[in-house]
Amino acid sequence: MKLHEYQAKSLLKKFGVPVQDGVAIKIAGDFDNAVSQLREKGINQFVVKSQIHAGGRGKGKVFNKSNREELIVDGGVKFFGANVDGAREYAHKILNNILVTHQTGPDGKEVQTLFVAEGLDYKKELYLSILLDRSVSKNVIMASTEGGVEIEKVAAETPEKIIKVWVEPSVGFQAFQGRELAFGLNLEGNAFKDFQKFITALYKAFEELDASMVEVNPMVITNDDKIVALDAKVTIDDNALFRHKDFEDLRDLNEEDPLEIEASKSNLNYIKLDGNVGCMVNGAVLAMATMDIIKLAGGAPANFLD
Repeated sequence: MKLHEYQAKSLLKKFGVPVQDGVAIKIAGDFDNAVSQLREKGINQFVVKSQIHAGGRGKGKVFNKSNREELIVDGGVKFFGANVDGAREYAHKILNNILVTHQTGPDGKEVQTLFVAEGLDYKKELYLSILLDRSVSKNVIMASTEGGVEIEKVAAETPEKIIKVWVEPSVGFQAFQGRELAFGLNLEGNAFKDFQKFITALYKAFEELDASMVEVNPMVITNDDKIVALDAKVTIDDNALFRHKDFEDLRDLNEEDPLEIEASKSNLNYIKLDGNVGCMVNGAVLAMATMDIIKLAGGAPANFLD
């Protein structure tokens, strides 16, 4: 189950992970109230972030929901500093319209939630993620000095800039691994020390949330050498949701394919694809082999179904 950024940050914050503060709104009229809440915390710089289950929001394009040919504005994430009027106008423009990014495809996704967030001054963007490496049955922590860009691009063009640390399941995350990552990220001084607390808290969150992935991109070094999660993506392992009944309210059905939602009601593993040959197969490996055969024969599978 994928979570929105604001949901992910709320959960990470409970584990002591420093995150960019903010208030989620679903109605444009709630914008001023969100700003007031942030100002009560001493926040005077603001960012407006669209909330969809896709990356590349900042470089995306927002189109009119009623007229898909009409471009409303470039970018689904914008920093406005102290310019509240500009932020308010932008929020009204993008809410309930269609955001298209490189991950959504041309159909895009409707922006139904905005995250009115704290504007932070920082001097460096970094990348950090934790996920399961199935090839070795261990969790792997990946970090890079190239934050703020797609990790796939970094892996393709400069793979040497990705640091990987594997965690032994029987031992757990160790302090020396945090130092190894910090050295790899060229951290020093207070930022080096603060990162140790950050990665320890993030790994604890990853395990206790039963996450299959936690990605912080970018993780930033603020001007006063603090480490903060400027963005956050969390995916919860569906097989562990029985342990987290309180997570049911976090599921956003508007972000999921209607066919996949229907299949999940019958506990079917179903993923919609773009082809024209429907597949109903008993067993995931056989399903993959069947899909390969269809492609080999010149067709295209319309779905994966186990």
